[in-house]
Amino acid sequence: MPKSERKLQGRDPNIKKRKSKPAETPEGRENQLIALAYDAAEERIRNGTASSAEIVHFLRMGSTKERLDQRDKQKDIELKSAKTEALESQKRIEELYSNALSAMRKYSGQEEIEER
Repeated sequence: MPKSERKLQGRDPNIKKRKSKPAETPEGRENQLIALAYDAAEERIRNGTASSAEIVHFLRMGSTKERLDQRDKQKDIELKSAKTEALESQKRIEELYSNALSAMRKYSGQEEIEER
């Protein structure tokens, strides 16, 4: 078997490989690899060589329960973000009150009280 045929053995010659520039971050590289893995899984599903585990994985990903779980996770993330913002806002308000009280004391001629 000629070398060129061995290179193509087991590959569909109609499939074009995508050339993409190398990722600049580890997260970008991870995303590239995930995309390649999805492409490979899709190709195996299309040509009928996918394992039962691959098929079950994608069936679960498309289920109503999975979509609801993903929505709940997103809502949890949003809630945590809102709580963090509220805490930061509370700290800013406390600092503003402290500064205002200090300015009023100074304006009224009282000595400044050092905070611990």
